[in-house]
Amino acid sequence: MKSKYIFVTGGVISSVGKGITAASIACLLKARGLKVNILKCDPYLNINPGLLSPTQHGEVFVTTDGMEADLDLGHYERFIDQETTKFNTVTSGRIYQKVLKDEIDGKFAGKTVQVVPHITNEIKERLVAVAGDSDVVIVEIGGTVGDIEGLPFLEAIRQFRNDIGRENVLYVHVTLIPYIKASEELKTKPTQHSVQKLREIGIEPSIILCRMDQHLTDEIKDKISLFCNVEKDAVIEEMDVQTSIYEVPVQLHENKIDDLIVKYLKLNAQPIDLKQWNQMIHNCRYPEHKVTVAITGKFIELKDSYKSVFEALKHGGAINLTEVKIKYVDTDSKHLQQDLKDVNAIISPDGDSGGTLEGKLNVIKYARENKIPFFGISLGMQSVIIEYARNVCGIKDANSLNIDKATKEPVIIHTPVTSKNGTLMRLGSWNCVIEKGTKAFEIYKKDSISERHRHSYEVNKEYVKILEEKGLKVSGYSNDDHKFVEIVEIKEHPWFVAVQFNPEFQSRPTRPHPLFISFIKAALNKK
Repeated sequence: MKSKYIFVTGGVISSVGKGITAASIACLLKARGLKVNILKCDPYLNINPGLLSPTQHGEVFVTTDGMEADLDLGHYERFIDQETTKFNTVTSGRIYQKVLKDEIDGKFAGKTVQVVPHITNEIKERLVAVAGDSDVVIVEIGGTVGDIEGLPFLEAIRQFRNDIGRENVLYVHVTLIPYIKASEELKTKPTQHSVQKLREIGIEPSIILCRMDQHLTDEIKDKISLFCNVEKDAVIEEMDVQTSIYEVPVQLHENKIDDLIVKYLKLNAQPIDLKQWNQMIHNCRYPEHKVTVAITGKFIELKDSYKSVFEALKHGGAINLTEVKIKYVDTDSKHLQQDLKDVNAIISPDGDSGGTLEGKLNVIKYARENKIPFFGISLGMQSVIIEYARNVCGIKDANSLNIDKATKEPVIIHTPVTSKNGTLMRLGSWNCVIEKGTKAFEIYKKDSISERHRHSYEVNKEYVKILEEKGLKVSGYSNDDHKFVEIVEIKEHPWFVAVQFNPEFQSRPTRPHPLFISFIKAALNKK
């Protein structure tokens, strides 16, 4: 087998930073000329992450081929500037679903179906499927060591090392080293117990990454090395970063993690090239300007609900040498206009529905009438259509069938497209043609693009003529058939653009999305 594997596990607490760590390792190895791929294994039993509540798991990330996945896939794409697919994510639910279907289809010939070997074999097949021609595959095991639901994945990666050769597998354990303020001590006991749990399963980590807000001392490194049976040089601190999560790869490189991995796995790697990455970080650390952008929505209590939007705004800021201060504004706020008074631009993202419509319409009207740069995404665009139809075109009953199935003026209707998962929705990448002479063409500088979608409703084309007569220009349609409205804009406005797709999914720190670059420029001009 050509590919070598790095398995990233987490201990002590959840949300210890495995996703960023796995993405950072992939970033460093790619910067050393290696072909990398990455897989997220989620132990939860949900089959479709698209049905998970944003308040529990954050945003649902969509791949080019229409796979709904955990937000960590967004981190992977942003850190390695590489598109992910359905092969880059798997849940326990999907594993069990496949094994049980095989049993029903008679593939096990009446044998007793068990976690070992049937579930673990299916997991190992997913590990092989993601490899392709990669030199290195990084696999993040979700959850925390000790969780019962994660045991089949840990058993599978234990077996996998024997399957493909011990020299081809490396285990990296990310753990928390808490600082006890009262005694002014860093405590290693939780890490010792976490590694002990792994060793009971048969996994012995070769590298331990210590999440902490204090620097590791030699004494602490010696202690972890002794009790966790790793080389002292392989005990690496992973401090909380000050400016941006994109500092993590640089920090890990300074602590020589890529050198360790190259040595342990005997990889034929080139000298590292982080020039472009470092320039991006420099722009983040030393901005020349500052703007405030309002993200208006329903799920503001959990910022990860808008993770890709947040990151895309930061990307657009960095290339414009601008610090982007995010202000989260609840669309149901009783003081909405006051909350929006001090912002330089407003974004209405995807992800809300139902009860927040009136609040979203008020936000859109405020931005439109006060000439504030406005960016609507997916449901944000559909809300633009409703607001414009009601308040500019005089169609007072204009609504979406998603909100009012009996509306007499359905400006937003069901999509007629069936996705790969059998639901009526557009999922994954779709082509879009852009009309020349429009703001959208000025931004993209080309007349054909491809963007990712995740929605079940569309603009009703029967209303396009009256909308355009009143000044709302449709500047982008799907493909050449003009079947679906993709982009709308207001001509008589400094910057008012709304899109049916999710451009944030394709923005990268070193290659920001053109819409977000232009949006931040407009915010600067407004300021």
